[in-house]
Amino acid sequence: MKTLIAAYSGVLRGTGSSILSALQDLFSITWLNRSKVEKQLQVISVLQWVLSFLVLGVTCSVILMYTFCTDCWLIAVLYFTWLVFDWNTPKKGGRRSQWVRNWAVWRYFRDYFPIQLVKTHNLLTTRNYIFGYHPHGIMGLGAFCNFSTEATEVSKKFPGIRPYLATLAGNFRMPVLREYLMSGGICPVNQDTIDYLLSKNGSGNAIIIVVGGAAESLSSMPGKNAVTLRNRKGFVKLALRHGADLVPTYSFGENEVYKQVIFEEGSWGRWVQKKFQKYIGFAPCIFHGRGLFSSDTWGLVPYSKPITTVVGEPITTPKLEHPTQQDIDLYHAMYVEALVKLFNQHKTKFGLPETEVLEVN
Repeated sequence: MKTLIAAYSGVLRGTGSSILSALQDLFSITWLNRSKVEKQLQVISVLQWVLSFLVLGVTCSVILMYTFCTDCWLIAVLYFTWLVFDWNTPKKGGRRSQWVRNWAVWRYFRDYFPIQLVKTHNLLTTRNYIFGYHPHGIMGLGAFCNFSTEATEVSKKFPGIRPYLATLAGNFRMPVLREYLMSGGICPVNQDTIDYLLSKNGSGNAIIIVVGGAAESLSSMPGKNAVTLRNRKGFVKLALRHGADLVPTYSFGENEVYKQVIFEEGSWGRWVQKKFQKYIGFAPCIFHGRGLFSSDTWGLVPYSKPITTVVGEPITTPKLEHPTQQDIDLYHAMYVEALVKLFNQHKTKFGLPETEVLEVN
């Protein structure tokens, strides 16, 4: 308001220099305010996904159960009936929505960190693929943004390829959350789903599996580049059974966006985490990011650290209906070697020293 008054008084005085100065001040303040608004929109876009990931499923389940006991019980019955008839849809690739994948909110999400997707090789649309995504981090934010939205233009970088990010099957038993996940092309990480997508859904499918899973998330911390991979060979067996190419993928910065309390092996905290992992499928972590309104406070909003996901060269695999352990071990070793090579080729480009070594556990 003061700037507008200054500009107006400049017009009354008839001094062009005063008008020019006032307009410059006005535009600078407008730009500053716009910048602040965009930053807050970025924070809100990230927070809505974090809250969806953490509590949307449980919250909607509670609301659905409560609705059964109210005058609106018919709504709950109709949705529950729909759920029963639609139960197997996630196992068949779900209901991808290009409209949802292109929401503007995902561009704000991308720009908050920012997140980038780097392509190193072309992918043939006549083949199917299993991407191994590393590391898990706390929530796999890079995996979600790059492969479940179009914010980083995955469909343009890999034309003709349909990405399916695989996550815990339990998420698809949660009302509303399951619809939200399926709209982005997210599917359950189980054998039935992967078998369907790689054998009955044509070619050009790319299933993104966060190989390290819950176990890897327990060691996620800033400054650490480590993957849980040494004994994770199931994804290789699936690739061989379907003749799907293996694609190593490393996300630089994924471990930097949250700080976590790490429990040592043998401690009560690690014991609890392992029990949850064994019986429920995920491991509860004690972590924090920044606050909603200030980066100097603790909260659930991740820190705005760059995340760069590099997609490596595909490893061509033969189709073996019954791969032997020797076959699995051979292609697993090739995959580990390719992942380490990918990490070493790109680490210095994204702020890591030449001496940094990828720890493979």
